Amino acid sequence: MELAPHHAITFENMLALAQQIDGYLGVESARENIGITVSYWRDLAAIKHWKNQQEHLIAQKHGKQKWYQRYSVRIAKVEKQYEF
Repeated sequence: MELAPHHAITFENMLALAQQIDGYLGVESARENIGITVSYWRDLAAIKHWKNQQEHLIAQKHGKQKWYQRYSVRIAKVEKQYEF
């Protein structure tokens, strides 16, 4: 599932905006059968700052009105990570 041009532009704009916020740690995204994006933040204060960014609020509104039938948000603490 490749992003439509307007989705891709919005994604890139939101990524650039997020990277400017103190507490941003990174992002992972996959677009196959479903789309998923996971962003990583230092703490809940940074998450709240991101959630309340005006440009992000506008992108969320467009997503709800134009692009998505549903979505979910999870806020979780990563206790450990390792890879093979």
